[in-house]
Amino acid sequence: MAKKKICVVVGSRANYSSIKAVLRSVQSHPDLELQLVAAASALLDRYGAVVDIIQRDGFEPAARLYMLVEGETPATMAKSTGLGLIELPTILEKLKPDVVLTVGDRFETMATALAAAYMNIPLAHTMGGEVSGNIDECIRHAITKFAHIHFPACEDAAERIRRLGEEPERVHVVGCPRMDIVAEILNDTPDIADVLSREGVGVQFDAERDFILVSQHPVTGEYGSGEQQIESTLAAVRETGFPALVLWPNADAGSEDVARGIRKYRERNPDAPFHYVKNLPPEVYIPLMARTRCLVGNSSSAIREGAFIGTPSVNVGSRQTNRQRGTNVLDAGYTKADILHAIENRLALGGRLPSEPIYGDGHAGPRIADILAGTDIDLDKRITY
Repeated sequence: MAKKKICVVVGSRANYSSIKAVLRSVQSHPDLELQLVAAASALLDRYGAVVDIIQRDGFEPAARLYMLVEGETPATMAKSTGLGLIELPTILEKLKPDVVLTVGDRFETMATALAAAYMNIPLAHTMGGEVSGNIDECIRHAITKFAHIHFPACEDAAERIRRLGEEPERVHVVGCPRMDIVAEILNDTPDIADVLSREGVGVQFDAERDFILVSQHPVTGEYGSGEQQIESTLAAVRETGFPALVLWPNADAGSEDVARGIRKYRERNPDAPFHYVKNLPPEVYIPLMARTRCLVGNSSSAIREGAFIGTPSVNVGSRQTNRQRGTNVLDAGYTKADILHAIENRLALGGRLPSEPIYGDGHAGPRIADILAGTDIDLDKRITY
């Protein structure tokens, strides 16, 4: 019997960390064949050339999809989605997958879902059903209605998918695949000092000292405010007196605003004890989350991985509004004073908190692979309301 071909489009560093465990499980499954498409910012050096990490991890892309239009504005984000929808069908025609598996809620995810839907290819979706701020929530729910099989991370999200009218037997609560990687890395003792000595700019970073980790992305619905928002965050972090590792933003609309704010702050404050990096692989980022005194910004990693690890975190602004979270997270507004107050609250905790496995137990990848191998997906979905 021929293996079932599973096509996965990876378009960013967040995409990759969210699906790496599934890629590995699909690749090693005796009844499945992995078809990986590297796309969008995953191919670009200024976002860390994630495709190089993908290849080092043993996954060879079956195709590369250049779809990112320069500018990082709402208009270019919409155009990038359109370009992906134009180019991806050609790739899918060549690969002829049995199932397309799409990840989360980004613009490349929407292009993937639309292409599969119009081409009558069964669509599976991970991490659906969650609520948050930003346009991501709209994309996430829209993809749920295109998908034939659902892999939510938690029961709260699964129930929301069912209320959207999806058949209960198509909804599988498997946990978040990102937790698989977290669990493995936490059980290891990777040497991250060498990586950090070769990556980034700014002051030399010492992960053995107490430090703050900063990961802040643009909020599409607040386009034009990113520069001021990141400046407030960096000013608050500096006032704590702790050194910080500052990550570059993702490729969403407004990314250049956030990046410009980081560059300006670095130029105007060369004595700030900050080290700035474009991208970090999970095997470096996760140990940093485990060691940091506080993670500050608006990355979903504070809520998802952070709950699993027990990372004291400050969630800044509206990007993660209403997303289910653990006691490790404290919300803050965009002012320096508000952010600083929240950071001081988290620092007072004195270190890592107990693990809260809200988004999975570290075994999502094998579960998803087994379900894909054992499920014949019917394109004739019976939608009820």
